[in-house]
Amino acid sequence: MKTQKTTVGTINSDVLAFTAGRDVELDINLIKADCIGTAAHVTMLSEMTPPVLTKTARTKIIRELKKIIALAEDGKFKIRLADQDVHLAVERTLTETLGDLGKKIHTCRSRNDQVALDLRLYAREEILGTLDEAAALISALLAFGEKHQKVPMVGRTHMQPGMPSSVGLWASAHAESLLDDCVLFVSAYELNDQCPLGSAASYGVPLDIDRELVSDLLGFHCPVHNVLYANNARGKNESIILGAMSQVMLSLSRMAQDLMLFTMPEFGYFTLPDELCTGSSIMPQKKNSDVIELVRARASRVKACELAVYDLIKGSPSGYNRDLQDAKEPFMDGVATTRACLRVLSPFVEAIQVNKQALLDGFTPDVFATDRALELVGQGMAFRDAYHHVKENLAELENIDPSKAILQKTHLGAPLGIDWALLKERTSAVTGVVCDERQFIDHALKTLFTL
Repeated sequence: MKTQKTTVGTINSDVLAFTAGRDVELDINLIKADCIGTAAHVTMLSEMTPPVLTKTARTKIIRELKKIIALAEDGKFKIRLADQDVHLAVERTLTETLGDLGKKIHTCRSRNDQVALDLRLYAREEILGTLDEAAALISALLAFGEKHQKVPMVGRTHMQPGMPSSVGLWASAHAESLLDDCVLFVSAYELNDQCPLGSAASYGVPLDIDRELVSDLLGFHCPVHNVLYANNARGKNESIILGAMSQVMLSLSRMAQDLMLFTMPEFGYFTLPDELCTGSSIMPQKKNSDVIELVRARASRVKACELAVYDLIKGSPSGYNRDLQDAKEPFMDGVATTRACLRVLSPFVEAIQVNKQALLDGFTPDVFATDRALELVGQGMAFRDAYHHVKENLAELENIDPSKAILQKTHLGAPLGIDWALLKERTSAVTGVVCDERQFIDHALKTLFTL
């Protein structure tokens, strides 16, 4: 029977490989977060009475943590199978360079609350990045919509022609959907913005640690109050974030479906740029919109990631359970997939060509039926009477100009009633939140590493 010596004991080699799982690979994404968390923790240990670490010891540890971060940024910091995860890899490295000082850094914490912290630090950056990328796509949609706000477009219900609409209404509808998704992200960010470190193995420690100090040093709004919930929230927190991600993907998937339809030759409303499409291995003429097909497919993938995490935790008892390890991969996958879709769609929207004649050709007289009925109501006829009159006299709708028809729709939110300034203001508010939070975090971490 082969065994492997690790920081936390000698383990059967097969058990080690099985229990480590993909953490050795996935935790590469958490190296910087783990070093930042360790920097805050050892700073707190040096402030205790009596201190666990001296100020000099703390400075030495911070210096080595900076080196690990630099190595990680160059792709040179290695997490070994014997380490099992990033936490023990960092501890091993510090012990190799600092001797007994490295053995002290784990005082008053467990790997459970370390990973809970690392994932919140990771999520913090990912949420801010997602908000930035969502704002970029929203801005592209608003610019596109405002430019083409007076271009008529058939509005559809049940996939059938319904009423006169516009390209501007279509584009700003998708933009507003994403703006609502950003509200969810801000809420998820606020829930994530709580520091779990110091819960240890979920039940606190008998030494007088300062959890508020650690939270402040890391730029969190506050600590998670209850130490048991600090660990119970793991998985739940990721599920909440993935829920927001899946709502973004829902918005993107519906927009992708529209683009699939409206770029078909039978519609021809929009044309996608050649450089953002792919070809066929056998049909020389093909220009395939693979990107938007994949966006549509990956909405299901992100939802599956959310459900995977939910199913892992729904039956978990209080306290840490190893099941949570398997939540890390779908969490990171769901986040990365959503961000990739947001990034790839922005240039699509910016480069879409609008074919005005094809849009006008899509209008048939019956599209104006509702507008004509309401026109008769304005002249004093009861709506139901107007409804039946138009239904029985569709020939009266010949020769109506779609461009003039949409000019009549000026109320709030209608084709010519879109408040572009308001939507841009909401978009700016999103980027403002990102900017403010990044400045606050950067200041906190700069202070932490220069104390």
